Amino acid sequence: MARKNAHDFDATGARSVAETEIIMARTMQPPDANVWGAVHGGAIMRLVDEAGGAVAQRHSRRPCVTVAMDSMIFKEPVSIGDFLTIRARLTYVGVTSMEVEARIEAENLLTGAVRNAGTCHLIYVALDDAGRPTPVPSLRLTTPAEEARWRAAEERRVRRNAERAG
Repeated sequence: MARKNAHDFDATGARSVAETEIIMARTMQPPDANVWGAVHGGAIMRLVDEAGGAVAQRHSRRPCVTVAMDSMIFKEPVSIGDFLTIRARLTYVGVTSMEVEARIEAENLLTGAVRNAGTCHLIYVALDDAGRPTPVPSLRLTTPAEEARWRAAEERRVRRNAERAG
């Protein structure tokens, strides 16, 4: 009998939020700077997309593409030398699409001060071998907080669909 991996599907094919969550971290370096010496927002967005894409692929076990990034909000500036941590987790799963929430923290390693640097939601679609959207496993919600994030994601989905149809 094959050994069950922590990232294998359960008997229903669903995965939990915790099974696919990603924590990615790195120290911000001079090449990440904008002309004013702070970390360029685009550098942070790229890292957020990489973390979010990893969550989507871990859940679907398929190649995934970014479809949308909802309102990337930078709450605090990030400085060169800060240790940036991105916590990415699924909030919603549709038929072929997945919404990932990314939270960004910046830590000054010299003082230990940690700042909430930003948050956003990203939408990914899983692709089959021909590059077409393909169904993904369902998401198993295990806590009231996960259920609340699901409901909020459904509201964002309705808003996005209305904007697209508009």
